[in-house]
Amino acid sequence: MKKPKLERGYIQVYTGDGKGKTTAALGLAFRALGNGFRVFMGQFMKGQSYGELKLARQFGDRFVIEQYGKPTFVHVDHPEPEDVEMARQGLARLREIILSGEYDIVIMDEVNVALYFGLIEIQDVLAILDEKPLHVEVICTGRRAPQELVDRADLVTEMREIKHYYTRGVPARSGIEK
Repeated sequence: MKKPKLERGYIQVYTGDGKGKTTAALGLAFRALGNGFRVFMGQFMKGQSYGELKLARQFGDRFVIEQYGKPTFVHVDHPEPEDVEMARQGLARLREIILSGEYDIVIMDEVNVALYFGLIEIQDVLAILDEKPLHVEVICTGRRAPQELVDRADLVTEMREIKHYYTRGVPARSGIEK
């Protein structure tokens, strides 16, 4: 295993109804990459093509993004068995990545939403966080972070929407929201 970049890695949570949770995590990833870190991002409930996927490929194995979802929406009250299975496999993969210690930063993108939708269980996420190597920083994103995760985290940021152009019918724009 390589020499860790961080002496102590913390647990961060980016939550709330405002825009910018994944973007904040990507900003942290970009800063870390500039300092020679290795970053892994696992995206729950996402299977669409986003700009960050294209950029990550340019960093080779220093910035890896995997998606654990279909390119369609998941219904909050009736997730399909395939959605549940993909999320559970994604969580198992993230556990493997975190425990390997090979990445300095691991981003569990939209993990809070996967928890809220019942695709994965909070005790499984907390167990992974309790097992993580000391030097690994973990970022958990998504709306509706459960209180247990907020309590376990070292840093919690809540994005609060004040105004957003989508309320005027502006769809997600390439390069800005996707």
